[in-house]
Amino acid sequence: MGSPALSGRNNGQRLGITDPISLSGPTEYDVIKTRELEKYLQDAGLYESQEEAVSREEVLGRLDQIVKIWVKTISRAKGLNEQLVQEANAKIFTFGSYRLGVHGPGADIDTLCVGPRHATREEDFFGELHKILSEMPEVSELHPVPDAHVPVMKFKFAGISIDLLYAKLSLWVIPEDLDISQDSILQNADEQTVRSLNGCRVTDRVLRLVPNIQSFRTTLRCMRFWAKRRGVYSNVSGFLGGINWALLVARICQLYPNALPNMLVSRFFRVFTRWRWPNPVMLCANEEGSLGLPVWDPRRNPKDRFHLMPIITPAYPCMNSSYNVSSSTLRIMTEEFQRGHDICEVMEENKADWDTLFEPYPFFEAYKNYLQTDITAENDDDLRNWKGWVESRLRQLTLKIERHTYNMLQCHPHPGDFSDKSRPFHHCYFMGLQRKQGVPASEGEQFDMRLTVDEFKRSVNMYTMRKRGMEIYVTHVKRRNIPNFVFPGGVRPSRASKMSWDSRRSLELKASDSTQVDRPFEATESLDGVDDRRKRRRIDYNANTNLRNGESLAAAHSQPVEVHEVSQISITSSCSIKDVNSIPTSANNIENLADVSSQNNGDQAAAADTPSCKEAEKLAIQKILSGSYDSHKEFPCEPEELDGIDYTKQAIDFGATRQGIPMTSSVAKTSSVVVPMTSCNEARLTSRSYSNGGLEELEPAEVVALSSTGTTRAPVAARKPIIRLSFTSLGKAGKSS
Repeated sequence: MGSPALSGRNNGQRLGITDPISLSGPTEYDVIKTRELEKYLQDAGLYESQEEAVSREEVLGRLDQIVKIWVKTISRAKGLNEQLVQEANAKIFTFGSYRLGVHGPGADIDTLCVGPRHATREEDFFGELHKILSEMPEVSELHPVPDAHVPVMKFKFAGISIDLLYAKLSLWVIPEDLDISQDSILQNADEQTVRSLNGCRVTDRVLRLVPNIQSFRTTLRCMRFWAKRRGVYSNVSGFLGGINWALLVARICQLYPNALPNMLVSRFFRVFTRWRWPNPVMLCANEEGSLGLPVWDPRRNPKDRFHLMPIITPAYPCMNSSYNVSSSTLRIMTEEFQRGHDICEVMEENKADWDTLFEPYPFFEAYKNYLQTDITAENDDDLRNWKGWVESRLRQLTLKIERHTYNMLQCHPHPGDFSDKSRPFHHCYFMGLQRKQGVPASEGEQFDMRLTVDEFKRSVNMYTMRKRGMEIYVTHVKRRNIPNFVFPGGVRPSRASKMSWDSRRSLELKASDSTQVDRPFEATESLDGVDDRRKRRRIDYNANTNLRNGESLAAAHSQPVEVHEVSQISITSSCSIKDVNSIPTSANNIENLADVSSQNNGDQAAAADTPSCKEAEKLAIQKILSGSYDSHKEFPCEPEELDGIDYTKQAIDFGATRQGIPMTSSVAKTSSVVVPMTSCNEARLTSRSYSNGGLEELEPAEVVALSSTGTTRAPVAARKPIIRLSFTSLGKAGKSS
């Protein structure tokens, strides 16, 4: 008889919209590697101390008391009778990484304040509660953001960062045992309340839809750490954020319900390397609901058809949590999934370790050309507001460049920001640039981004709360001219301190190529085979990019499914989950699984990762992805982020330069800066030494446009000599940049 933790079904019902791929339990190897992984994560400092955990609970308890006092104060001020004043209540809930139990030291706590119908968001939450918090000595860095898509109040309470949302329910009294997982809680709620409640509702739903919470947590901790090390953890930059990674990991847990984290990490990369986006990742069937709220459905909503990497939230109303993903960031993440899969394959042969998987991505060695965006302000408060606004708009720069260059120029935004300590009130952001792989380069071909950048700067400068000193500058910088302050300790590395896994693989590929000249018919099983597979996948990805943009998932909700909720988890607690019965400790969990696996020798053969098992898994994944598509040949609308842009006025120096005709001005002769570009493989596998150089400010192009009557309009005057970015291809990335 197996342990409850080893059951792929609960009471005969499955978790997820499909059957699991494998019900095999862990092998002895999985137990050993999982212990190694947990120790690795511990040594990496991903777990908070007991003292910090206690401090967080104390802060949450104190915050809950504050909002209860606040709601009674405003109830009395609004003239409610004494009975209603005494019954008036507000409650604090948590969500995000803290609620999931995967937060680390110093992480902020995502919190939600739920209040009654007479406690308004604008006047009471951002007014009276803000005033109460501002007068408390324990509160610092108080920063309200009422105009955000999800309005939030950010602050530090006793040194712990808090993001506080507000949801106004249609109830006069908020019960202490309020269950916000019920759809009825959304009755008569405004859009901001629905969005604010969504975080808590999704988090709790995820915890009910995974078969083993402890394995889910360890695997999610690992994948979050990996994503941050590889530079693909940032929702605002067009990659994936915390909830996105949680949903992906949860789906893998459903597909391998009895696996330990070691196997789940390997299967994560195996499954999502083969995933055919834009097939959606869903933990359960989408619920239509009875409240008429819009849900993600590309059959009915034309804009949903443009989502490139749909990861659907499991709570009503179901939404795509990854709508920020662009074609460039999807390409980068696809390559990283493939890299992770390749390394996990090699790890099974004991030719790599966890250090290899978690090698940081060498962003400032990967490209020869970058865009640098600098922002400045006159004081800390202005910089905080300006920074938040600019970060929310940076993704539009990626989308505009992709659109204006017809996806010929690919962007890689860095998910973080940097600041020059010698310059007060300053932050900057970087974006790597490269020509799309497989696109032949003509001599002298140019990508002119001046108008694209100028349009982006105009949209940013429309900030309604903009003050004097809030400025933004976008410049082109070559790799050798990257400022020193972006490097650890402010010291530019002269060369790579050690050879990365990617570099070693590149060398092995070259060596194997020379070997196969002498032995052309001998089959090899070296890393060169892995690299060849990766190259073929990249070519397939680029070949299908345009097709994917027009595809929609008409049958995303076509199959009826059974969804079973595991043992109830309290959602009224404002602290992390503490259900001792349903959440075994990591050590006990591994020992329990190890005991069961040792008693089932017959299952061990099935659990072994043999070629036949891999082929069976491949077929199972293909079956999961075998949904019908509706190919939309016409685009009924533009993506939401680019609505309202008049592309007919864009001066993209693309067609003219293909014919060798330079773009000139009737006012002044333009200077041209040729920026050599490398292919994706070469750029990502090499690093170079650096030399001195300067920045190139991107200015609006001088455009001679024709009016509707055919007459020539006056050219736009240039503020300084125009610099045009021209991208040509070099033979090898191994040459000096």
